[in-house]
Amino acid sequence: MENLNESYPLNLTSTRRRDLLPWWVKFFCWFFMLFGVTAIICLIAGLLGFYPVMSFYGFETNEPTSPIGLLLIAVCLFNGYTAFLLWFEKNNAIGIARANAIVGIVVCVVSMIVMPFFQNGFKLTFRLELILLALYYRKLTQIEDDWQSKVHL
Repeated sequence: MENLNESYPLNLTSTRRRDLLPWWVKFFCWFFMLFGVTAIICLIAGLLGFYPVMSFYGFETNEPTSPIGLLLIAVCLFNGYTAFLLWFEKNNAIGIARANAIVGIVVCVVSMIVMPFFQNGFKLTFRLELILLALYYRKLTQIEDDWQSKVHL
């Protein structure tokens, strides 16, 4: 009988994909899965005439159905979806998570540099989320090959 590992190029005896994620990414997976559910609740509340205050990546609104509100809901849902893929070790999780990090960086930069021109009084701020997003992207890049070499059972 032929050895299973020789006929199948992927490593079946290794650790789970989730074990490749540092503790802080695991924490944010749960946080953003809950955040995604909260975004759906905010959207429903907005459609019913309620005005929950939403703020993320430097954008803030109390109108979920406004363009900014819909942007925030979309970003929150994307973060929730990404967190779900990472937590449940899906094959495409790393690629989508890297795209998610890039979207987060772009949204932060827009809120820091572009939005102050449209507000009363130009006030430049630095978003600390950029540091976490850069570290997140870097970690995803580091574990990508190991993630792809593991079989999701």
